[in-house]
Amino acid sequence: MHATRNPLDGGRWHFQHGPIDLVIQAEGEAAAVAAAHEAAWARFCGVLQELVDELPALRQPVAAGAPLRGPVARRMWDACAAYRPMFITPMAAVAGAVAEEIAAFYRRTGIARAWVNNGGDIALHLAPGQSVQVGLFADLSRFDLAGTGPLRTDGRFTLHAGDPVRGVATSGWRGRSFSLGIADSVTVLAAGAAEADAAATVVGNAVDVADPAIRRLPASQCKDDSDLGDIPVTVDVPPLAPPQVARALDAGLARAQEMQRAGRIHAAILVCQQQCRVLQPAAARLAAGSVFA
Repeated sequence: MHATRNPLDGGRWHFQHGPIDLVIQAEGEAAAVAAAHEAAWARFCGVLQELVDELPALRQPVAAGAPLRGPVARRMWDACAAYRPMFITPMAAVAGAVAEEIAAFYRRTGIARAWVNNGGDIALHLAPGQSVQVGLFADLSRFDLAGTGPLRTDGRFTLHAGDPVRGVATSGWRGRSFSLGIADSVTVLAAGAAEADAAATVVGNAVDVADPAIRRLPASQCKDDSDLGDIPVTVDVPPLAPPQVARALDAGLARAQEMQRAGRIHAAILVCQQQCRVLQPAAARLAAGSVFA
């Protein structure tokens, strides 16, 4: 299994190696962009093997304090360690940490904007004066792979270079990673992509309510060698009564508010069965306007 890269329309690149699947775009001076792409590709080719070499330790709870060597592995651990003694492993931040590692090669003179999207977990570079709009697709159950028209997002938000946000990540029970909760999606904005990835996992797990109709299975039955072991993860959520959904979202919002007060996240939006909760940036509660639109 070898790393591959392919050009996409709009000047984007697709880097893929095993489970790592990046879509990258950069804007700026042509020579600077080309040099950044080459440097990012050279680094990307070794990332998967580095993670595989440390996989046993990365699957251990951060409370165990397992020593990690590689920069991506250490970034994963750091992003998750803030949530001790809660059960969480560094794998909760893997997608964001990889995106952040590659995005670093675009933070150079001559590049105005760049983003590295690793399955929906995004690391950003914005030079002074730049901004970017990020689309929000809140419910994967509506995603139609056969659709031929433009993708209709549920919302969008704008990030400016002066904002303390360079990472956006989404978690939910329908996503490619497991969740203990019932959120269709939890999108978090944070200082870095690894921090956003871990935080989205934690908030997503908190969006929950007790109902026997919610189907859960041990993670080990859903995926071999899951870092969650036999912890039950959500595999199906039937339509719930609106008050139940509201309680689940309120629980997740309370967790997100705690994390915002601790300085771990900037903002978040939580979605479940056509209800949502929005945690605005703290400053937005004192001024007109919103990061979300």
